[in-house]
Amino acid sequence: MHSAEVAVGQSPADFKKVNIALIGNPNSGKSSLFNLLTGLHQKVGNFPGVTVEWKKGDFRLDNQQEVTLIDFPGTYSCYPNSQDERIVIQNLLDPDSDTHPDAIIYVADITKLENHLLLLTQIVDLGFPVLLVLNMADIAEAGGITIKKELLEEQLRCRTVMVSSRTGSGVEALRIQLQELINQLQGPIQVQPKLYELSTKEKQLSKSVQEIASGKTPYHGLLMAHHHSWLPFLGEARREKIAKVVQQTEFESLRAQVTETLQRFNFFTPLVKQAIRTQTTRKSQVFTEKLDNILTHRIAGPLLFLLLMLLVFQSIYSWASYPMDGIEAIFGWFGEGLQQIMPDTWYSDLLTNGIIAGLAGILVFIPQITILFFLIAILEEVGYMARAAYIFDRIMQFFGLNGRSIVALISGGACAIPAIMSTRTISNWKERLITILVTPLISCSARIPVYTVLIGFVVPASTVGIFNLQGLAFMGLYLLGIVAALLTALVFKLILRSGERSYLMLELPEYRWPVMRNVGYTVWEKVKTFVWEAGKIIFVISIVLWFLSSYGPEAGMAAAIQETNNTAAQQGLDETQTADLLAAKKLEASYAGIFGKFVEPAIQPLGFDWKIGIALITSFAAREVFVGTMATIYSIGSEADEYSVRKQMAAEIRPDTGKPVYDLATSLSLLIFYAFAMQCMSTLAVVKRETNSYKWPLIQFLYLSALAYFGSLLVYQLLS
Repeated sequence: MHSAEVAVGQSPADFKKVNIALIGNPNSGKSSLFNLLTGLHQKVGNFPGVTVEWKKGDFRLDNQQEVTLIDFPGTYSCYPNSQDERIVIQNLLDPDSDTHPDAIIYVADITKLENHLLLLTQIVDLGFPVLLVLNMADIAEAGGITIKKELLEEQLRCRTVMVSSRTGSGVEALRIQLQELINQLQGPIQVQPKLYELSTKEKQLSKSVQEIASGKTPYHGLLMAHHHSWLPFLGEARREKIAKVVQQTEFESLRAQVTETLQRFNFFTPLVKQAIRTQTTRKSQVFTEKLDNILTHRIAGPLLFLLLMLLVFQSIYSWASYPMDGIEAIFGWFGEGLQQIMPDTWYSDLLTNGIIAGLAGILVFIPQITILFFLIAILEEVGYMARAAYIFDRIMQFFGLNGRSIVALISGGACAIPAIMSTRTISNWKERLITILVTPLISCSARIPVYTVLIGFVVPASTVGIFNLQGLAFMGLYLLGIVAALLTALVFKLILRSGERSYLMLELPEYRWPVMRNVGYTVWEKVKTFVWEAGKIIFVISIVLWFLSSYGPEAGMAAAIQETNNTAAQQGLDETQTADLLAAKKLEASYAGIFGKFVEPAIQPLGFDWKIGIALITSFAAREVFVGTMATIYSIGSEADEYSVRKQMAAEIRPDTGKPVYDLATSLSLLIFYAFAMQCMSTLAVVKRETNSYKWPLIQFLYLSALAYFGSLLVYQLLS
């Protein structure tokens, strides 16, 4: 927050909060600038009625003017090819939208200015007050690039400021220029001279469209003519009227787009040559080209990608063990302390054996989640993730996917929900649908707690050379998900029919040192979301499970007590042994035990008992609930003096054989089940919204459930 004095005669109450849109091409540095201006005063949401994500943040200028900054998806022009781009254009054209901007900050990369000016000139012609931010000023200076800022301002009809969103230089000048831009909003808006001259036919068409649906400028009317078929705010009646006008004027949209694009490039290409001078060959560009010769090589590239992923998963295990042990110790100390000071009542039992046990089972995995998001954010910041899409485009095409699908699949390693939302950048319907259907097979961060617990029963915690065996097993599960996703995609490619074919259009950014501020924001946002979302679900499920596990039919609970007393008398059990036996018998006779026994016949061939059955059912709400469920069940089933769910599960014995429940066969079977099963109701809801149909989420749920069941069945039967 910057301290400043309010102008004489004005108070903060005199200023009306304004909406400022942050717009630019992908990889222009918008998100970094957004973080600089808003700090942690951000929230993530969806545009009304759709699942396209925006980030919104509030901040104050030096005169206490309140600003709401909306970070729109990256867009190349006002002629969208993807759902993300459509949302941007829709909000620019719809004056009644909640996210319609009062003014625009347009972010362009100085080093690639010519490529970034098409959308800017279109926005200027829409009549918005625009502040052009020339980003990457530090790189331009290092590369000997000089800018004639005044010439750009004069020709492009907008204020211009040079900024480095990486170092923060120029941000104060940006804030000053933004305040001057907002001051323009207080009086009548003066529409700037047109940068694109409409043809006679386009002028006639635009005038007719503006009479049907008012637009601020002739270009506004022209864009509504281009896009009337999908603009929702027009309504059916106005769309039909505009369609009739388009037909009467014999307007050819595609031909007009090409003509306009060429005319705009003819305008600003010579302008860029006049305004920008490069004195030396940029070392960063040469470095990028040399590095790309290796990292994007058709053989070396994929191998290096796999090596990077191996290092990521090794780090998750190697770095996280100590903080995880510390968190377990804290919860153990806290739980034991509460048991000693609180009276022996139902609510103390609920708190210690229900809520705390459930939350402890998930919060202990925060270090691993943090490390995963940290390393992925680093790769994104340095510019490697765009290369991954390029490297795997040819492979993805073979499996019926798209190079952009790899971005969704990699994002699925964090969470399937934003990954599925990111498929809106894939214009081909078939490739987009296949990507949506197979993305949940990629192991997301919600599986990390399950994998961590169960791998410990399958693989010893030892190393071979520099490699941790459990880390290798962890990567193996991720590779299993990737292979399953690709093979499933191939099947869908053969089943689904479409004559379309899409091509990968992707701008590869230069390699840059990561901005740790952006990495920090990303990690904080993702971990906070993970903990909050998982915490809410586990809190509710822990309370329900505690009740179902602590109470049951009176006759059954009485029989459990009687059976325990008889057994204790016959075997001469001491007080502690009798208490443990009573807790186990009452759990089995409880409502949860009855439910678990009901589903046990269906899952017994997989090596699962009724307790695992309870966890399987609850974790269909969200996968990470499995660990919290097991922690709650096992803490109720014995003296709750151990808050490490891994140790509780390791001590569980089958009553009929006396062998551990989590032996190699059962643990591996359970791992396979969780690697494949569709256990996330939120993901299914997003798939329904993205496909606008119940058909595809139902197909997705059924095929993944069948894959999980029969895969688990095969593994257990072979190993047992």
